[in-house]
Amino acid sequence: MFKHSESTLARVSQQLSRLEKRDWELWVVVSLTGILVSVGLVVMLLPAAFKGEIIHFEIDVSRPLAIALLAILAFLNTYLVTKRFEVRRLREQLISSTLENELTEQQSFTDPLTEIYNRRSLDRIAGQFISQARRGRTPLAFLMVDADKFKQINTRFGHLTGDFVLAEIAAVLKVSTRGSDAVVRYGGDEFLILLADTTQDGAKNVVDRIQVKLEEWNDADHLEGVRVSLSIGIAEWHDGETLDEVLDAADQRMYGQKNESSVSVP
Repeated sequence: MFKHSESTLARVSQQLSRLEKRDWELWVVVSLTGILVSVGLVVMLLPAAFKGEIIHFEIDVSRPLAIALLAILAFLNTYLVTKRFEVRRLREQLISSTLENELTEQQSFTDPLTEIYNRRSLDRIAGQFISQARRGRTPLAFLMVDADKFKQINTRFGHLTGDFVLAEIAAVLKVSTRGSDAVVRYGGDEFLILLADTTQDGAKNVVDRIQVKLEEWNDADHLEGVRVSLSIGIAEWHDGETLDEVLDAADQRMYGQKNESSVSVP
């Protein structure tokens, strides 16, 4: 949902359009060259063809003129072929560099473990969600999500298993939200969800969906004898509130539910 991506695509589209225009201009030059050469040959041949009652095509051309014509044709063909290859190479370089830059941009704002947005991207994403909500006068909700007693999982199963659980939690959050929403790894075992065009009541439906998906994951018995639970706080943004204020409200409500969520470790 980054405007940067949209502006980059627009810029690349413009550059590709310019390259296509150059390619079209080269084709025009090729066509005009062919027409001019054809007209020149006709002009040279027709007078010779109608000398007398018998049509014949005999023409005398001086050696320097013939050499000059061949040299011009060879030069034009070489120039046009070279330019076409240059345009094709520029197009390939542009697409390649754009994809590489976009990949680098995405990687810098993506958490490598969970493959969701990282904390560094939060200000940028939240700013765009808030701007969109303000312009459209639409609601916007934030969910602060925390894995209960996550340290016990690391202690019992090790950090590799802990990383696996974090990645699975992120997957549960992503599958429970829409493409227009954003899931951010806010901290070690904390996540933040931005729900576009969603009221607090609507956010409760998302929380219910997350809990259902999480129960399905627990029922698959990925961790022997352990059921993962999440504490989730909801805060609806209102025009005039800062990002810190709405995050603080969601954080407080999440900690208010913290005692109700637990990880059962025998």
